[in-house]
Amino acid sequence: MHFFKSTRTIKHLKVFIFANRINHLLERGMPVLTVSGVLLGVLLPGFFLELRPLAPWLFAFITLSGALKLRARELGRAVSSPLPLLLFFLSSRIIMPLLVYFISQLLFGAEPDTVAGFVLLYSVPTAILGFIWVSIFRGNYALSLTLILLDSVLAPFMVPLTLRLLVGTSVSINVTAMIVALIFMVVIPTILGVSMNEQSHGKIPYYSSPWLDPLSKVCIFIVVAANSAAVAPQFHPANIQLWIIFAVCVGFSFLGFFCARFTCFAGNLVGKLNQETQTTLLFAIGLKNISAALTLAIEFFPPGVALPILMGILFQQANAAIVGRIFLGKIAKEDKSTGGVF
Repeated sequence: MHFFKSTRTIKHLKVFIFANRINHLLERGMPVLTVSGVLLGVLLPGFFLELRPLAPWLFAFITLSGALKLRARELGRAVSSPLPLLLFFLSSRIIMPLLVYFISQLLFGAEPDTVAGFVLLYSVPTAILGFIWVSIFRGNYALSLTLILLDSVLAPFMVPLTLRLLVGTSVSINVTAMIVALIFMVVIPTILGVSMNEQSHGKIPYYSSPWLDPLSKVCIFIVVAANSAAVAPQFHPANIQLWIIFAVCVGFSFLGFFCARFTCFAGNLVGKLNQETQTTLLFAIGLKNISAALTLAIEFFPPGVALPILMGILFQQANAAIVGRIFLGKIAKEDKSTGGVF
């Protein structure tokens, strides 16, 4: 009997290790996976459009998978020093949306859908899996998780408010439906995931991550492909306007990271920020939950709103690696894994 129990344990351990390896492989390939999702969605819209109704449910699962790594006690530890929280919300919720609005209005004033797309992209919460980059570059893990938790919970209020103030009536917005969608896709899974982790006393990520993390990355691919299929008719490579939007989107991405860097510099004038805190703010401000933005754009806005967001999916993770190396130095050899698009 003891022999059979040991045999089962060894088999479970092997499967567990295999699942972890698959997850690490998918993490390294996330930039390729998301780009492939865009391309396949555009090339095979008929197939992936059939999966569109599943997108909000899949995104809720993705959020839950990430939230299972969060713990409520991290919040208390991080809020003991409120300056980083204030700097994050000032930069991410006020400065960046305003900069993006004024620049995109200057460049695309005659195209309100494009302006709304850029504003939506910089109104959504910070990337849920941004803490992976924080871990890679030795940031403050607790602060990163706290910013993700707070920003996600506030999203149903902050996103519609930002859009209403900046975009106004230039684009039709169903605010009530958007709030409900954000609560379903972001808030409820986040609270549920944190609660489950608390009930397990922090043990659940060890048992669930090897299985849920690879599955969530497959879901990311499906969500990206399904949403890309919805805007396939507008995706014309010969269209110069498309490449202009792409170039501006790249510029805004770098602007977000530089805004984060400047925020840290300004914060040091008020109170000393250690290197770990600055690293955390760099990625928390610079990375956006693009999958959420794309899902909202397809669900509640005219088709043109999704184009700037679709362009953002193509390079956000590459930009994070580039900016991290520029500002923070070389990635530690043992941590060369990349995060998702959240």
